[in-house]
Amino acid sequence: MSAWRLLVLSALVLASACAPFMLNPKLEEARRLAAADRIEDALALVEPLAREEPQNAEYRNFVVRERELAVSRWLAQADFARSASQLEDAERYLDRVLRLEPLNTRAKLARDAIRAERSHNERLSQAEAAQGRGDLATAEALVRSVLTENPQQRAALSLQRRLAERRAGARVVAPELGEAFTKPISVEFREANLRAVFEVLSRSHGINFVFDKDVRTDTRVTIFVRNTSIDEVMRLILATNQLARKVLGPTSVLIYPNTPTKQREYQDLVLRSFYLGNADAKQTLTMIKTMLKTRDVYIDEKINLLVMRDTPEVIRLAEKLIASQDMAEPEVMLDLEVLEVSRSRLSELGIRYPSQVNFGPVGAAGAAAPSTFVLSSGQLMATVANPALVLNLKLQDSSTNTLANPRIRVRNREKARVHIGEKVPVVTTTATANVGVSASVNYLEVGLKLDVEPTVHLEDEVAIKVGLEVSNILETLDLLQTRAYRLGTRNASTVLRLRDGETQVLAGLISDDDRKAGNKVPGLGELPLVGRLFGSQSDTLIKTEIVLLVTPRVVRNLNRPEAAQLEFPSGTDAAIGAAPLRLSAAGPGGVAIAPAQAGAPAVVSPFAAAKPAPAAPSAEPLAAAKVTGPGAGVRTMVLSAPPQVPLGGAFGVSLGMPTGVAAASAELELGFDASVLQVIGVGGGGAEPVTVVPAQPGRVVLRMKSAGGAGIQPVSVQFRVLASAPATTQLVVNSATIGDGQGRPVAVAIPPVHVLTLGP
Repeated sequence: MSAWRLLVLSALVLASACAPFMLNPKLEEARRLAAADRIEDALALVEPLAREEPQNAEYRNFVVRERELAVSRWLAQADFARSASQLEDAERYLDRVLRLEPLNTRAKLARDAIRAERSHNERLSQAEAAQGRGDLATAEALVRSVLTENPQQRAALSLQRRLAERRAGARVVAPELGEAFTKPISVEFREANLRAVFEVLSRSHGINFVFDKDVRTDTRVTIFVRNTSIDEVMRLILATNQLARKVLGPTSVLIYPNTPTKQREYQDLVLRSFYLGNADAKQTLTMIKTMLKTRDVYIDEKINLLVMRDTPEVIRLAEKLIASQDMAEPEVMLDLEVLEVSRSRLSELGIRYPSQVNFGPVGAAGAAAPSTFVLSSGQLMATVANPALVLNLKLQDSSTNTLANPRIRVRNREKARVHIGEKVPVVTTTATANVGVSASVNYLEVGLKLDVEPTVHLEDEVAIKVGLEVSNILETLDLLQTRAYRLGTRNASTVLRLRDGETQVLAGLISDDDRKAGNKVPGLGELPLVGRLFGSQSDTLIKTEIVLLVTPRVVRNLNRPEAAQLEFPSGTDAAIGAAPLRLSAAGPGGVAIAPAQAGAPAVVSPFAAAKPAPAAPSAEPLAAAKVTGPGAGVRTMVLSAPPQVPLGGAFGVSLGMPTGVAAASAELELGFDASVLQVIGVGGGGAEPVTVVPAQPGRVVLRMKSAGGAGIQPVSVQFRVLASAPATTQLVVNSATIGDGQGRPVAVAIPPVHVLTLGP
């Protein structure tokens, strides 16, 4: 067959094999569409071909393979989008799956789950809104409905946790006293009835007092305090009469005897769990029991948990103590550098002669041995070692540096060890009668051994206990079937204190070996000059030094707590955590309670400038009190100031008498924040100039007098703003003493505090 015929036949066979593809290009177009992620269009082209030609495996395989790959890929993308909370994208992928396989169970379940998740998100949004309004019951009901359908819903679990914490906080936080207890008051009672004293306080400020049945209300009370808050006065009265209180609300207080029995009945207890991150549970338990005298404490060492049950005041103290102790231990990175410098020098120079000459008969064969040198051919023969002469011309000089540079991180007061070297086996054999011989192997550490124990101080200084040992094998010995070694060792141990990053060099561990040896011919070798020709000289010099460099670098240190965390009130020995008894000056302007003339009831007036009348000589308790207030005819002074002042600007504050009050003299004290405001001038006040009395920083005292009965005119105080950043500050009249023409006090109420905004 010719070559042309073979070529034509091959072309026909190839054409017949490619005929299906060449005749139907739809398959190639479907492949391009599938590569472009247009699976639906690709299948729409090939599926009719597969139905028309069921026996065509290429069409059938393309349809099955592309459908399965697309469905698997879209389901995976839907799961990923759903986990990222992209519900719209997830639904789009699921719709594509269901268009290809309308009966796909996994896609149907996923779509139903997305619809449920949308409903859950909507309900959780409603729960968040209810929580913001304070409607915790509605929020909890919505969260429970979500968790009933999906117990693992993360957002619902998180919101449930927050709601539980808020509920717990509402239960744990005790009611606090309201603003009425912070108002200043002046009280003067001598041998007054306890019930009458609290009745006066209740009627003057609208405070509710409830007494336990065992409180003796006929107890006599003597107290003289001025310009102090009602809260401090009440606590002082209770402490001096062995009474205690329980706050029931902003304006309600329960009074009961301060006895252990009553304390157990009325004191609220709080259960608190402390998960310790760094402190040891046993040590913390010892501290809590020692310092706070609490009994109900439990610890779990496995999870480092401490649980205590006590009053809220003691729990607050425990929080502060644990916060000051539960701190991460310091750590330090030790940069160690060990340098062994070794230098040796060996010098051998000269002629080494034989050390002995042997004489003996000639051998039987009459020939000399290979190791002898024949000096005579007679019956006697002299022999020496071979060779007879050795000329030594040797000079050896070597230098060795062995460097180890380990870096180790060590916790405070913990030991760390570095060993660089090898473990040499030491074989020991033991022979026992009627038993035999047994051998044992022990290992001996040889090389560099370094032990360190750092102590990190608060000033970023590190005290280090260092132990250094360098050993090497000098000789191997076999003694009584036991292999032993003769070791050379050098040791050093010290304690040093270094700053963070400071390098300390420990050196001087020097081994200096200088040896000289000579091999000479007796007599001739001792001759001067010529004697060098009849001997050999050997000089050996070996010098070794160990150098240790230590550099500590503090990785973490204790943060020294602030002064407020180091020292804080802890109550008394009988009442741990109780607030200290104080009588702080609250400033005039409040209510003054004082007894009137003999036989008259106590008078409660709303101004502090009025001086109390002399004390009643009678020792009878005051059973009644007359209460007056701002609404009972007492006028209030006028304080006029702008609500907002720009930074760096100046403004004026006007102080005037109430309308209808003719004052002949006045002394006013105006308080302000000296760090943000500065007084630059004073003017007005009447015919006579205003006298500015030197006072402490943040206070200006003004004295004014009128002339001709015209009364005191408003006085103006000029200020400059010192603050450089936006802030708010207050202007307050601390005291006001007003007098008429006859020198009698005039009842005038203090104006309210003026809040001033300092802005750009």
